[in-house]
Amino acid sequence: MNFTNNVTRFLDGKKINYTVHTYEYSPDTHSAVDVADSIGLPPAQVFKTLVTLSADPKAKPTLVVIPAEATLDLKQLAKAIGAKKMQMSTRAQAEEMTGLLAGGISPLALINRGFAVYLDRRATVFERIYLSAGERGAQIGIAPGDLVTLTRARWVEM
Repeated sequence: MNFTNNVTRFLDGKKINYTVHTYEYSPDTHSAVDVADSIGLPPAQVFKTLVTLSADPKAKPTLVVIPAEATLDLKQLAKAIGAKKMQMSTRAQAEEMTGLLAGGISPLALINRGFAVYLDRRATVFERIYLSAGERGAQIGIAPGDLVTLTRARWVEM
């Protein structure tokens, strides 16, 4: 299957090595672990993008990229990024802020949109991690270092 969207065109333009893995999205796909199963990869190697908000109303929302099977510890995140308190956005807030549907939110689709990006250091054990290609039904496989370079992500211990 030949899959192309804004993310793949961006990566092609930057001459970044990547792979695309598509799957049949359905309303039964409820989690990144389901996505990992759909594309035949271990959940530890498939990463989800979560939208979080600071208690400071002037702070911009953040994108936190963590393994599919991980649960985000908001206190640990706040400590890691130097915020007083962090909270998860609602699904509706995340979709409104990003302009993307839940399940398709990706830092690669939101470059230069003002989001601070934090990547879980567990990504470093893989040559390539997989995350949303900016729409439901497609995942991009990319080297963690390339993701950091492109999105200006900061590493965090989660």
